[in-house]
Amino acid sequence: MAKRPPPQPWHPAPYEDADTAAIQALIAGNANASQQQRALVWIINVLCGTYDQPYRPGSDRDTVFACAKQFVGQQIVKQTKVARE
Repeated sequence: MAKRPPPQPWHPAPYEDADTAAIQALIAGNANASQQQRALVWIINVLCGTYDQPYRPGSDRDTVFACAKQFVGQQIVKQTKVARE
């Protein structure tokens, strides 16, 4: 079952201990392939909510905040698909 996005875009993103370990290994420069993938999947899907609906009823500001988070995720995804010269 898919996790629901936090009700407010500024709430901390849900995470598991393995997500934290993957992010910490990534920043330390010693993440294995599985940890690298887990870290990016968490950043793109959970933290940024890249594929979630950004609309937040009742507040333009909340919607804009969610859109800004999505923009970061979209830029990361874009970099995974851009052809290298």
